[in-house]
Amino acid sequence: GEVSLAHNGVLFMDEFAEFSRKTIENLRQPIEDKYVTIARALGTITFPSDFMLLASMNPCPCGYLNDKQRTCECAPGQVQAYKRKISGPILDRIDITLDVPRVDFDKLTSDIKSESSAEIKKRVELSRELQANRYKSHNIRTNDQLRTNLLSRYCALDDKSIELLKKAINHYQLSARAY
Repeated sequence: GEVSLAHNGVLFMDEFAEFSRKTIENLRQPIEDKYVTIARALGTITFPSDFMLLASMNPCPCGYLNDKQRTCECAPGQVQAYKRKISGPILDRIDITLDVPRVDFDKLTSDIKSESSAEIKKRVELSRELQANRYKSHNIRTNDQLRTNLLSRYCALDDKSIELLKKAINHYQLSARAY
């Protein structure tokens, strides 16, 4: 029910790797198809589930892999087993992954001014407005709804970009879904 409740919003799954493998794998259809179908003895029902998945997890079971201040206590096999909880097909459906290192206390308390939430919100709203105007004749609103037949029109790649993409696909062993 959570993926349908998150329709047109964000589904935040903290400690992603702690969810059961079945729960994680059950996200494949809703992420891909933007709907979820539930089958019961009396029949099936389909619900919309167009959401943005935001998932967070530790880098390993103890949480300290690659930490500059604490040593990871996990055996290599434990780290591998932990990372295998997130399958390749699920990773293929995640657009952006990043490691977030520990922030030093001095940086947290520095006087450096960062961009305010209001400023960020303004940039996001402008971006969404630009996308909506760009795609209005195609009955879509945002870049994530752009389908293959419109890619060459709105996202044409030059030769240098194609070569970079090819290198990334080979280096990171990305699937065709990543293209």
